[in-house]
Amino acid sequence: MKQGVELLKTLRIGRVEKYLIENIEEKGAIHITLLDPDKDNLNLVNRAVEAEKAGTSAIMVGGSIGVSESILDDVIISLKEKVEIPIILFPGNISGVSRHADAIWFMSLLNSATTYYLVDAQAQGSLIIKKYGIEAIPMGYIIVGEGEAAGFIGQARIIPYTHPELAAIYALAGELLGMRFIYLEAGSGAKQPVPESMVRTVRRTISTYLIVGGGIKTAEQAKRIVRSGANIIVTGTVVEEENVERRIGEIVRAVEEGVN
Repeated sequence: MKQGVELLKTLRIGRVEKYLIENIEEKGAIHITLLDPDKDNLNLVNRAVEAEKAGTSAIMVGGSIGVSESILDDVIISLKEKVEIPIILFPGNISGVSRHADAIWFMSLLNSATTYYLVDAQAQGSLIIKKYGIEAIPMGYIIVGEGEAAGFIGQARIIPYTHPELAAIYALAGELLGMRFIYLEAGSGAKQPVPESMVRTVRRTISTYLIVGGGIKTAEQAKRIVRSGANIIVTGTVVEEENVERRIGEIVRAVEEGVN
């Protein structure tokens, strides 16, 4: 899949997005670690360092609740002192913006029942992002399955796993609106990850990059999801456990195996 080559030729793409695309094109799929700055902040930097050693390609920072800009600034400054891979904001609200990050997922919750998470929060945050000069990467965000806190806060009309075709049409709408990444989200701590059948259905429907996260706890789950068509696997809960480098390393290797 070489759609990234054409994107780079025709679009003004920033340094971090170019880095992600080139890594996907080279490896077939990559892993990104998600850190919640409201959880166990004292160990956050150490966990990021271990994840980088394990081969994760970037660090996403954000959460659905309890994140302020001041907390975010402190966390990201500390992270950038210790890790070399990009730090990408994953905002749950307009408070989830920090001038110190390398980039931000400029994301719209496509299946939200309220315009706030669809476009209003983005409109409110847009001038801040421009003022800070943060690289914005357009993403269509779709909450499926259990949804967890992200689904509740985002007032999502959560798409059941039994209806992958609904996820596919929302994903296609995002792509046609110009979003270069589509994220299928089961929710942090979900009991089950996004099923392979849904990933395959979405993959067959869209041609842009597909991110899958939420509920992925094992290397085997990650491998199956990559084989079903995911370009990026995101895990967050596993970095809150022990042996982060080993756990993330297993998942990174499984992502590589899933491409083959």
